Amino acid sequence: MDIDDTLEEQEVEEEEEQEEEIEEQAAGAADDEFTRGLDFILDIPLEVVVELGRSRVVISELLQLTKGSIVELSKLAGEPMDIYVNGKLFARGEVVVVNEKFGVRLTDIVNPIDTMPEVAK
Repeated sequence: MDIDDTLEEQEVEEEEEQEEEIEEQAAGAADDEFTRGLDFILDIPLEVVVELGRSRVVISELLQLTKGSIVELSKLAGEPMDIYVNGKLFARGEVVVVNEKFGVRLTDIVNPIDTMPEVAK
């Protein structure tokens, strides 16, 4: 291998590196543009509800409830809780305590396709 071959290889490598750098910059610019396009929605407030369980009662049972009454829920102890965002099932999680406050550790993010009615699938 002579000096000319070595120089050609270096030039080819430099050109490839420059092309990669240009592609990376273009991808980064596209990401920045996408992020800037989303900036206006990032401050939209969402309602997050963590559901411990549900129960159905008739009016007569509801009227009999007093302080200390126990309402049986549909979920079993230790079963993951459903987490809804703006009324749509988003995730499931488990109860945790953080700085003496309740929190939820997400254990599963729900695939939106799994929550669609059978007709739409």
